[in-house]
Amino acid sequence: MTTRTVSRIRAAVAALAMGVASVAGAQAPLFDGMGDHTRAVSTDNELAQRYFDQGLVWMYAFNHDEAIRSFTEAARLDPDLAIAWWGVALCHGPHINFPMVPPDRADAAWDALQKAVARLDHASPVEADLIRALEHRYAMPQPEDRAPLDEAYARAMYDLYKKYPGDLDIATMAVEALMDLQPWDLWNEDGTPKGRTHHIIDMLEGIRAKNPDHPGANHLYIHCVEASPDPYRGLDAADRLRAAVPAAGHLLHMPSHIDVQTGRWPQATIANERAQVADLAYRKISGTKGLWAMYMAHNDHMRAFANMMQGRSADSINAAEAMVSAVPDAYIKESAPFIDPYMGIVFEVQMRFGKWDDILASDEPPAELPITRALWRYTRAVAYAAKGEMSNAEAERARFHEACAQVPEEAIMGINPASKILAIAGHMLEGEIHLAQDDLDNSIKELEKAVAVEDTLMYMEPPDWIQPVRHTLGAVLAKAERWEEAEAVHRKDLENWPENGWSLYGVANALEKQGRTAEAADFRRRFEAAWAQADITIGTTCACVEAFR
Repeated sequence: MTTRTVSRIRAAVAALAMGVASVAGAQAPLFDGMGDHTRAVSTDNELAQRYFDQGLVWMYAFNHDEAIRSFTEAARLDPDLAIAWWGVALCHGPHINFPMVPPDRADAAWDALQKAVARLDHASPVEADLIRALEHRYAMPQPEDRAPLDEAYARAMYDLYKKYPGDLDIATMAVEALMDLQPWDLWNEDGTPKGRTHHIIDMLEGIRAKNPDHPGANHLYIHCVEASPDPYRGLDAADRLRAAVPAAGHLLHMPSHIDVQTGRWPQATIANERAQVADLAYRKISGTKGLWAMYMAHNDHMRAFANMMQGRSADSINAAEAMVSAVPDAYIKESAPFIDPYMGIVFEVQMRFGKWDDILASDEPPAELPITRALWRYTRAVAYAAKGEMSNAEAERARFHEACAQVPEEAIMGINPASKILAIAGHMLEGEIHLAQDDLDNSIKELEKAVAVEDTLMYMEPPDWIQPVRHTLGAVLAKAERWEEAEAVHRKDLENWPENGWSLYGVANALEKQGRTAEAADFRRRFEAAWAQADITIGTTCACVEAFR
């Protein structure tokens, strides 16, 4: 991040940090910058209403812990406000990024739900219906298999959606209840809608037709269409979220999910910088709590990825380092399987930009991070191969396979089995070693195997394998002067990641070598636009093939 950018962010943080109301006796902050979404509830207490609205928007932003604090404060201000305890209970439940309910959350949800039920006489008919619907979501004791409860709650919310067709909050919550039944699993491999997806999208588009600025509907709509064959349909929702709730970092980040799918890489970077502004201000007010800490780290993760595709090496490496350094050691020890898939990002970004000595100078990750250790070994082996130190490369290759054997069979990355990611790494490594030995045919064969595995990965953002294999394959094909194949590989990559600078360069270069100058000129122009903020120049699409100039 440039000095100018850092200064701009610090200034914005300072401005946003002042936007918090001080309420005497309050046990939760009252934030400015929460947008204008409101839902009138059964209270005459104006402050309780504000806290309820704030809780609802934090819930739509997936900051469930802050939503709980807001709903609890609304209940303190108006002890008869049943719907406030409904909000507390709802936010202790599962969602697409955490589809489980730990015992302490189950107990807290049940307790809040009982408080809501005890106050039903003070609830409006629609509030009473929401509370009754929520009774389907929890049981005491909580069963080991929550699936029947989640199904029952989704059915109850869908019934309310039909009963109150003009209530857009109920419609949005009904959608989320349906999405919770198939989290991050909305599309088949052939691009067709999976399960309830078609109906979910129809419901969301109905909400957005009535209120295009609904923060919850826009958030969920992005999640629904980002992995679809047509992510461009999410552009309007993304643009509406960019400034809708300035205090909610995750909502400011969400447009980048569409940006990276539609080739708007600079916008993706900006969205995550804005999210950082909000989250740094939020951290000063409320600290770093629960899952929101991971959402904060996710901003840096996505920023690193977006900057990679623009050739912004320093910004990308800084973002990766910021992400890793922000994760407390205690959290690593307590939640190692959850954080392990993401902690190798620094090595991966260093490899993207050919920082071989930096990779080799890095410390070995702790034993509780077996995936990260395996990826560290992988990048070290590639670094040695790129430097021509073949005995060291082969020794690290052996250590890489030993490290892979220590990764639990059931280990998961963001969403894909870790075994698939390590399989890609294995084929990539073989390809890199063959390349270093000038055995281009076998290098290409191994890289094609890596592509074949990469193409089976389920969608995740950023992708669980963060540097597209086709960038390396295309570079090796170019080195072998197999220009038509190199062109085809990079064109395919542009279908996956539109307007990324690496493959724009790869196509332009391949076309030029084939004498197709008019076509090449178009791709060269697009490459220069994509590379406008780059701090490197390239003569290939992978640092392993040729050092940056």
